[in-house]
Formats: sequence, structure tokens, C-alpha cells
Amino acid sequence: MCGINGLYAFDPAAGPPDRAELLATRDRMQKRGPDGVGEWWSADRRMALGHRRLSIIDLSERASQPMSSADGALVVAFNGEIYNHEALRKELEREGCQFQTRSDTEVLLHLYAKQGREMVHSLRGMFAFALWDGRTRQLILARDPYGIKPLYYSLHQGTFRFASQVKALLAGGGAPADPDPAGIVGFHLWGCVPEPYTLYRGIRTLPAGHTLLVNEKGVGSPQAYASVAEVLALGSLAPASAEDLYPRVRTAALDSVRAHLVADVEVGVFLSAGIDSGAVLGLMRDAGQERVRALTLAFEEFRNTPEDESILAAQVARAYGAEHVIRQVSAAEFESDLPRILEAMDQPSIDGVNTWLVSKAAREAGLKVALSGVGGDELLAGYPSFRDIPRWVRWLRVPARWPTLGRAVRRALYQSPLAARRPKVAGLFEYGGTFPGAYLLRRALLLPFELPQLVDPQVLAEGLAALQPLQSIAASLPATFGGAISRVAALESTLYLRNQLLRDADWAGMDHSLEIRTPLVDFELLKQLASSVPNAGRGQGKHALASAPTRPLPQEVTHRPKTGFWVPTGAWAKGPVGTRPDTKGAGSRAWAAQVLEAVGAEPTSVAEP
Repeated sequence: MCGINGLYAFDPAAGPPDRAELLATRDRMQKRGPDGVGEWWSADRRMALGHRRLSIIDLSERASQPMSSADGALVVAFNGEIYNHEALRKELEREGCQFQTRSDTEVLLHLYAKQGREMVHSLRGMFAFALWDGRTRQLILARDPYGIKPLYYSLHQGTFRFASQVKALLAGGGAPADPDPAGIVGFHLWGCVPEPYTLYRGIRTLPAGHTLLVNEKGVGSPQAYASVAEVLALGSLAPASAEDLYPRVRTAALDSVRAHLVADVEVGVFLSAGIDSGAVLGLMRDAGQERVRALTLAFEEFRNTPEDESILAAQVARAYGAEHVIRQVSAAEFESDLPRILEAMDQPSIDGVNTWLVSKAAREAGLKVALSGVGGDELLAGYPSFRDIPRWVRWLRVPARWPTLGRAVRRALYQSPLAARRPKVAGLFEYGGTFPGAYLLRRALLLPFELPQLVDPQVLAEGLAALQPLQSIAASLPATFGGAISRVAALESTLYLRNQLLRDADWAGMDHSLEIRTPLVDFELLKQLASSVPNAGRGQGKHALASAPTRPLPQEVTHRPKTGFWVPTGAWAKGPVGTRPDTKGAGSRAWAAQVLEAVGAEPTSVAEP
């Protein structure tokens, strides 16, 4: 896990890259990699790579980056982990490759030499890397299929720039910082900035599951090599037997957890009172990890309430023989940490405070790696959206055929007392009759008709024109799906999980130099279970996960109502700061305004509410 960056002056008219910019960008990511630092320049000084290292695999200096091939023709800067690197190494050694390190980074160099850009299909892991091929003078960027690891880029005046953080690119001074209406409006809609946008016109996200090629002819278009939604769609068209759900989940989940334990340092786990993290802990034991330290947050404000995670988490920790660390967090600590939390947000998010706090606890305990249960709900139908969205579409499919009717109902209801308390009610007939509309209704922080109250009219018009919310949601789905469960899984995985939860895990963990690994967000796991997802509804998927460890989770966990992983920010804040991110209520909207102002939007771009 690291921070990477680079500069490529591919246009002959552009001046050579500035070393000061390379270092300023790199060192803005110091917390991503406190264990080592490096830079590399091509002989003609037209191409440069920077790296900050968090040492996880092969802790020696030999594994430092940027790393060059033996002949110097290839150079790579890599962020992430390749979990199947040992198997790939053995295969490459059989083909005659000689290795100087035990690192997964060196595997990338040899694999590219053998397979070229097709190498990405061989990788199991979370990754974002930049590889320079000096023979063809090409720069290749790649990002993992789920988008666990971020990668941002900018093209300005013939120079291509990239980095693991938006704020790092801005720190270098070469990327344009003009605000982007699409990013600003996207944040108001979703509570996060949707790919490929950022808050800035001149900075884009390399989409998940894509590669990008830059050479002396210019910057190509991102090319897809893997699609989470397409795998789910194919699985839904040939569903497995319902009787196979439990053994398939156990086999695939255990395999993924075992892969995610590959490290030369201790691996801990975030432990809530929910099924996902508890199952991950149980599977860590089944995979052979003898010592497991589990981290749980506790808050006085939640004592003796369903939101108190610590009591059940302690029971689960005892059941699996884990060393349990319960970290109490107070209002005073939150108030003291809030400026650092907002500074750590690379892009604005209404969520992530919980992950930041538990990452802080993990780093205090001396951990550099922790597993998270994120992703189980998206894969195994754990959210209310798997029930609500198909139901709304079924009930409102006929009214949806007359869009004018839905808009008329919305206008009539929007000023009503009911809509004042629950604004989304007004949009039910307008949006609820299609999967894209129902998903927007279920997950949006604010619906489009609410935005004129908050966003400057010109910014709003330009932002909505670029985003096209309903069309972009529809475009994220392949044309054919065999069932509603798989369709909702694709939406939750490619939108909510990717744009919010995984991005939050990255900035929150990296601010504490902690690598967060996600065994339930794994492309190999997805391929193994895609045909079982249609059978995961009505709680069966999550129950299968709870039963996956040799010693299943206790009934107190499996029968507990879903509450989420909450932090009492509403009770702590002196102003109207948000409460539960998923409620999308007035508190969350006020919190969103505070976050947007703190993280970096131009004040003139958003009207006062």
C-alpha cells in the first residue's frame, strides 16, 4: 500500500517536468507511505515517477519503488497488493524469469514483460499502478476491477500528471483547479463525487477496471478490461442451484480471506456486531491465523442502545479466541479530530468518519493492515434496497409510463407537510417505476428537484447536463439481467460501494498509514459467487455468510436487526452535523454542506440554503 505519482511531458512543445512538482505531489501523500520514498527519471527527463512506501510484503530496501526491470527498460510505481503474487512468481520462474526480491511489485514487471497490457487479467488484488515501457516510450496506467485503490490524472499543456490523491495533484501546482459543476452537483446528489468526476474540471478518475495508455501521440481513452456488473449479469442468466448457496459461499469466502492474509506484517480485523466482519474473523481462524486482534469502537452515547456494537462484538471475539480491543471515543476527541478528518478527505463524503476512527484505533494498536467486512451487503443482498427497489418498480411500473403524471404528483406533494418531513416521498411516482429511478430515489442524498434551493443555477444546469443521473445509472447496467437481486447488486457495487465506501476506506485508512483489505470485495470471489447471487435474497445470502466459518456466528448476531456502523456525530456536534449517513435526513444534508465547504469546493459555487 503506497502513494504513487508521475509526470510525462509527451508533447515536444511542453517543457521538461519540474522536479519540485514531482516531489510536492509525492510528499503530499506522506501518510500513505511513511516507510520509504523514491523517484525515477527517464534519461531525457521527460518522464518521472514518484513513490511513497508502506511496507507490507518484502520489507527490505530491495523492494523499494519506483522499481526497474533488470535491463532498465521497464519501471513501475505500484499502490496496492497482489494477493496471488506467489503463484504468479512460481509460474514466471518456470518460464525462466529471475527475481531479485520477494515483492509483488517485481511480479508486475516480469508479468508485463511476458504478457504486455493483458497482464491485468492475471492479477488478483487491489491495485493502481503506472508502468513505463522505455522501449515504446509508453506509460500504462491500470486500476483494479472494483476500484478499491484510487488513481487520478490530469492533462494540461502537453504534460500528463497522475497521483493516488486529488489533493496531491493540486499540491504539485500543475493541475488546473477550476471547480467542476459535475463534481459539485454529483456530491449534492449522492453525498460523494461519482466517477469519473472530481471537484475539479482538470482532474479525472481512472475508472475501475480500466487501463489508460499515454505515449508521444497523446493520451488515449480509458479502456475497460473487467466489469463487476457484467459478471453479475452473466451469473444471473445461469443461476446456480439454491441448495448450493451455503457451500459455495463458504468455499469462496474462505478462499478470499486466506488470500487477503498474505503479508509480512500482522493482519488485524475491524469487528462490529454485524455478520460481515464477524464472518471475516471466523474465516481468519479457519484460514490458520493463530493470533487475531480485533478492533471495535464504543461510544458512551450508544450505551444500552441497539447501536452499541461493543457487547456483541466482544461475544464474537470470545467465540473465535481473538484479542479484542474496544476503543472508546468521546465527543471531545471527535471535536479535536474533526479538522484532521476533513483535511484527510481527498474528495468530500458524508460518510467515512467511522472508518477513520477505527483506523486510528488500529494504528494505535501497532497494526499496519486490517481486514474489513465492507462489501458483504452489496454481494449478498444485505441492504433494504434489495427489497425496496424491486417492490417500487413492480408497484409503480405502470405510472412510470407517463412521466408527466409523476412530475405533476411531485409538484403537488413537494410543498406538503409529509414531503417537508420526508422529501423523497414527493419523488416516488416520478422515479420509483424504473430501476435507475428507484435506485436514485433509494440512495440519493438529494433528488434533482431539491437542488435549485442549494446550488447556483448555472452550476446546477451544467452539472446535471454532464451527469445525466438516470441515464448514467442505466448505463452502468448491461442490457440483460436474469433477476432483480443481481441487478440491485450491480447498482450497489458499482455506485455506492465504489464511489463512497471503498473511497472512504482508502482516505480514512491511509491517513493513519493503515492498509484496509476487503476480502468480501474481491473480483475472484465475485466470479465464484455471481451465479449464486440470485438466491441471496430474503436474508439467505447473509445467513450463508454467517454460517461460512466452521463455528458459525451466534444467533444473537444473525438475528440482530441491521443498524449499520454508526458514529454519534449528531449528538457530538455543536451545530446541525449529520447523524446516520443512510437516513439522508436533514442532519446529513447539513453535514454535507459543512464537508463540501471544508474539503475544497469554491464558496461561490454553492448557494446558501
